Amino acid sequence: MAKASKIQIGELNTLRDFVIEVMSAMDQWSEQELTKVTEIKLGVLKRNATQRHGVTRWKKGVTNPSHPEQVEVIDLHPRLLCNEWMAYAAWVLHHEYVHALGYTAHDSTFRALERLWPSQESGTMGSSFTEMLRKEKATWLWVCKKCEKEYPRQKPGKGRYLCRFCRTVLIDVPNKASQ
Repeated sequence: MAKASKIQIGELNTLRDFVIEVMSAMDQWSEQELTKVTEIKLGVLKRNATQRHGVTRWKKGVTNPSHPEQVEVIDLHPRLLCNEWMAYAAWVLHHEYVHALGYTAHDSTFRALERLWPSQESGTMGSSFTEMLRKEKATWLWVCKKCEKEYPRQKPGKGRYLCRFCRTVLIDVPNKASQ
């Protein structure tokens, strides 16, 4: 867990206010529930995280998480806190708030609540965000010369790997974005 800067805390609070306002227009959530969610501390993940975009951290000793009061903090990836990714950041925070409201499993009920978010497009931005994070961190790009697909990696492939789409041998190219 990283420590949020004053600027990040301000951005998180603005994002929280927006997400709570949108959620208050949904019939699913009561004002009491949303007031409790508003009190949850927000923070940031480590900047080098590439898999997680947000996480709900429960207080120590909680074995059956079901109430917002049991949440220690909700952390979002710090790279989400910019204009380019703000729509996705709002969706991620909504997702984490659904967890905080007691829906911990990613089951059909959870997915139905998640779909209540008005911008369905923002929920599909996750793979692009992950790809951007991986590409920035990668030392090498394994590139397919046939379809131009790039696979960000930490080590060279040395011709041992094929493209998932067209089965062509991948070429190692140093990643200039990570330098």
